[in-house]
Amino acid sequence: MDAMWPAGAAYINGRFMPVGEATIPVTEWGYRRSDVTYDVVSVWDGAFFRLEQHLNRFRASMEYFRLVPRESDGDIRAMLHELVRRTGLREAYVAMDCLRGSAPTNLRRHPINARPYLLAYAVPYVWLVPQEIREQGMHVIIASNPRIPEQCVNPRAKNFHWADMTRAMFEAEDKGAHNPVLLDLEGNVTEGPGFNVFAVTNGKVATPDRGVLEGITRGAVIELCEKLGLPCEVRTVPLEELRNADEIFISSTAGGVVGVTRLDGRILSNDRPGPVTAKLRDAYWRFRREGWCNEPIDYAMAVAAE
Repeated sequence: MDAMWPAGAAYINGRFMPVGEATIPVTEWGYRRSDVTYDVVSVWDGAFFRLEQHLNRFRASMEYFRLVPRESDGDIRAMLHELVRRTGLREAYVAMDCLRGSAPTNLRRHPINARPYLLAYAVPYVWLVPQEIREQGMHVIIASNPRIPEQCVNPRAKNFHWADMTRAMFEAEDKGAHNPVLLDLEGNVTEGPGFNVFAVTNGKVATPDRGVLEGITRGAVIELCEKLGLPCEVRTVPLEELRNADEIFISSTAGGVVGVTRLDGRILSNDRPGPVTAKLRDAYWRFRREGWCNEPIDYAMAVAAE
């Protein structure tokens, strides 16, 4: 059947609509205070990837920030399926947010009096970087500003507190790089804007264990290492280890596994993704094409527009 809204579909507080019509009031605390949590799941070849894990993480983030909407996890799952059905997209980027409204004027201006609600949308798949960069490898810098300490904002609960990331992204742009990697206050590697970081040294893979979002794709990479017989450690990764690594790669819902071929001024692997990176990247997409952790979408069930 023909797709209703091929450019994208949205859901706000119980209603479906074309993504271009999705708006929220400027007075909402989700906007004014960044009082919001979110998650993003991908659709490839007509199926969600690891949707159950994304829903579990989304629920944990909502409960951590005390943003609990009226919808159950089953309601959210059905809503996300419906969003993609209405777009007809076979490859999609599907975001789900829970944001706080604002307190009524007759009540104390406290978050307990502002009701949380859901916003979600499905649009054509979004890549972290363009195809030529995925093929040739990303250039990254070590940002001069540190990551927000996890004692202040828990990175395991997804949030929009991106001032540190945004500042670092401008620094990377100013230096001719594609993206930054941020360190913690002790000088250890954390993550970048929208991705986790991995270092490969002497055939062994390592990724930071703290100060980071525990990415769903990160978890998939750790599993892939086990499947492929690659040693993988989740632990502290000092900056010097990253600087001296044989290979560096990142993982993200928006692109899977992407090689890093330049770190500041250093060129890695002849300025192309290294063999371990290529092996993991190819395995990631091969397993996904074969249906690994997939939840198919029934496109025939789309309902009439509201």
